[in-house]
Order: sequence, then structure tokens, then C-alpha cells
Amino acid sequence: MDSINNLFQGFAVALSFQNLGFMLIGILLGVLIGVLPGLGGANGVAILLPLTFSMTPVSGIIMLSCIYWGALFGGAITSILFNIPGEPWSVATTFDGYPMAQKGRAAHALTTAFTSSFVGALFAILMVTFLAPLVAKFALKFGPPEFFAVQLLTFCSFVGMSKEPPIKTLLSMMLGFALASVGMDSVTGTLRMTYGQESLLQGFDFLIAVIGLFGLCEILLTMEEGLSFQGKHGRISLRDVVETWKELPKYWATSLRSCLIGCWMGITPGGATPASFMSYGVAKRLSSTPDEFGTGKIEGVVAPETAAHAAGTSALLPMLTLGIPGSPTAAVLLGGLLIWGLQPGPLLFTEQKEFVWGLIASMYLGNIVGLIVVLTTVPWWAAILRIPFSIIAPVIVVICAVGAYTVHNHLLDIGLMVIFGILGYAMKKLKYPVAPLVLALVLGDMAESSFRQSMLLSDGDLLIFFNSGLSAGITILALTLLLLPILIKMKQLFRKV
Repeated sequence: MDSINNLFQGFAVALSFQNLGFMLIGILLGVLIGVLPGLGGANGVAILLPLTFSMTPVSGIIMLSCIYWGALFGGAITSILFNIPGEPWSVATTFDGYPMAQKGRAAHALTTAFTSSFVGALFAILMVTFLAPLVAKFALKFGPPEFFAVQLLTFCSFVGMSKEPPIKTLLSMMLGFALASVGMDSVTGTLRMTYGQESLLQGFDFLIAVIGLFGLCEILLTMEEGLSFQGKHGRISLRDVVETWKELPKYWATSLRSCLIGCWMGITPGGATPASFMSYGVAKRLSSTPDEFGTGKIEGVVAPETAAHAAGTSALLPMLTLGIPGSPTAAVLLGGLLIWGLQPGPLLFTEQKEFVWGLIASMYLGNIVGLIVVLTTVPWWAAILRIPFSIIAPVIVVICAVGAYTVHNHLLDIGLMVIFGILGYAMKKLKYPVAPLVLALVLGDMAESSFRQSMLLSDGDLLIFFNSGLSAGITILALTLLLLPILIKMKQLFRKV
């Protein structure tokens, strides 16, 4: 009942005229970002984060989260109409969405994608509403050892569960830790790796780094690919919507299974992209007609879109309750909260109730507004792809530069943004994952503080992480995930023998 009462108070906050306006702007900007290949949810949130500096934290997070919802919706448009995934998690949608469009069923494919996205997000929002307060209450029992154990679990799960080679994931993460340690030591006050530069006393600003690593890097890669857009026209009539909605209940089992897969991959640091592929693969494997997948089967659109939205939304649960982001976009949002002076974690639910429940209420409203917007404006977004990318790319680069400059009003920040953009480009070309670097850059300081506080409490005894059952269990799970690739390799060797 407390959660329901708090939710109603959150709706009172989110339904203010000002916040509804920011919600609509966020959805429109998000769909635009989702439609344009080379950007994405994390990139769009990072680039547009400076726009929220003059807003209240509640209005700012509502707008940023709605940018993310819009990007999740928008990625399906290009996947189905042009066979060009606007987002990484929309790749699986192209497998059956584009064949449906080629068969003249583009409207049905788009309606299926948008409705499935709505269902997946709604399922995850309900989970966040009722589980977040319970997780937050449980997390109030955490001390420095427990917090470090949770942060260690996050880092280790990225290594153990990532599709990337573990060594590359570790190297990317180590680079993030090194960048996070630049500046003044918060414990001793000594300077680390500043090399006499006063501008580095506060370290590398998280926002400038992600604008370069995400926004500028992706533009460089897209320019290199020389994308040209050709595809089907999209228009959705009320009749198309009704016909599709009558057909979708047949796939309730696929939808429910995809919701569960998406929520699991969102809470763990899997993310929307693995969730969409996993859900598509499971749906194909359990289908009575697996050979029809890839030829324009509606179930092949339901599965990835439902899972992607469920994962993208549920990633906010560990971010809000524990301060641990479940996706790159959640990591960017975490950085935004820190910039506003808010500390994500269990105390957020007691000290900033208006903020937390306003955000959760905006998820419900943003999801509904997003569904209405994309169903009624598909032709407009499809028309954008007919603008030459040579015109769109410079505009996005200018937006990135303005966003970096507004952080501290220093031209040096634009130079740092370019350096991070080149670094991200090099990592992509060498097939090194960027997400672990961003995660370490965001959580590096907090993990270091928790670790050093634990060492001060125990006089340097590492066994403090095994003194309580809670921290011991989490630490053992983290180490197991860290060693998981080695254990799998050993198992494969023994099978060959």
C-alpha cells in the first residue's frame, strides 16, 4: 500500500504541465535519436544531458528517461522499413520485421513492434514499482564491505557474462579505472596523474567522456560506413492497428517469456541487445514452425522488441536502489544524478521520495505517450532517412561540441571530447567493448571509496569481505562470474579429452 500511495504522489509530480511538456519533448527527441543510425539511447542521453542542467532534478530525469523510451521505440522504425537497425538491440527485429515490410505488411510489423515494446516496458515498470522499495530497504543494511561486494559483482559479471573476449573486457575496464583515478585523491588529498595540469584536478568529467565515447565515436564509424538510406514507406492506419491487436494475443506465451528474459538481462548487466537476441533465439527454438522465422513471422518481431524494452526499463532498478547501472544508458543516467548532487542508492527512497516516485510515475506516462507518438508519426520519421547523412552528421557533431562546452564553459573540454571520440573509435575498430570502460569510469570512485573504507575498518584485512554472510555470498558469486570463462574453457578441454 505504501508503494501505491507513493506512486499516486509521483503521478501528481509527473502530471504537472511543465513535466508533461518535458516528457513529450524527450519522447520526440528519443524517437529521432532511435531513427538515426549512428546514435542510440546512451549516446542521445549523453549528448543531451547538458540541456537538463538548468532544470530541477525531477524534470531533468523525466526528460532524459523519456529520451531513452523514445529511442527504444524509434529503433524499430528503421529496422522494419529500411533493414537498418537504428539501435543495436533492433538488429534482431530486422530478421522478420523487414521481410514483413517487403511483403506489404509494414504497418502490421510496426504496430507489432510498438505494442510489444509497450508491453515489455509496462511489465518492467510494474516490477520496478513493487520491487524497488523492497530492494532499497534490504540495501539499507549494507556497509562499505557489502557495497564493494556489489560493485565487484557488477564488474565481474561484465567479464563473465559478456559476449566479448574476457581479456578485452578486462583491459577496457582497467582503462576506465585508470581514467577514474585521475585527479585529487579524496582520502589523502594527493594528486594522481595530473601532470601539473590544473584542469585535471577534478579528473575527467564523466559527461565529456561519454559524449566523445558514444556520440562522436558512433558518428565517425557511421561516416566511415557511408550509409545511404533506401527502404519502404511507412504509414499506419487505425484498421492496421486493430487487425494487429486482434492477432497479438495468440503470442501471449512468447510475450511473457520475453518479458522475463528482458527483466533478467536488464537487472544483470546484460542489457537490451543480448536480451533481444536471446529472446528471439528462445522463441525460434520453442516454436512449432521454426523454419518460418526469418521469412516475416510476426512472432519474430514480438520476441526481440518485448525483451529489449523490458531490459532497457528494468536496468533502472539496480541503478536507483543500489547505485549500480544495469546498462550503458543507466550508467549515463547515474552520472546525471551525481551531477545534480543526488546519490543513487537505498537512501534515495527515503531522502528524495518526490524524485524517485516522480520518475517511476513518468515511466508509465512516458510509455503511453511514446506508443501514441510513434503510432501516429511514423511517416515523418521515415522521411528523415531521406536526408543525406552528410547533412545530418555535421549537425550531430556540433551538438556534441556544444554539449561538451556547456559543462564547464572551457574550450579544453571540446578537445577532450575529440580525444575520447578517437579513443572510442579505435576501440570499436579493434573490437574492444566500450561499455566496461564507461562502467569503470562511473563506478570507479565509488568502488575505490568502499574498498578503502573497508580496509580502514579491518586494518587492511581482506577477510572483511567474508565476515558477514551477505558480503561473503556476493563476493563469492562475483569471483565465480569472474572465473566463469576459464571454467567453461576447462570444461570444453576435458570434453575433448
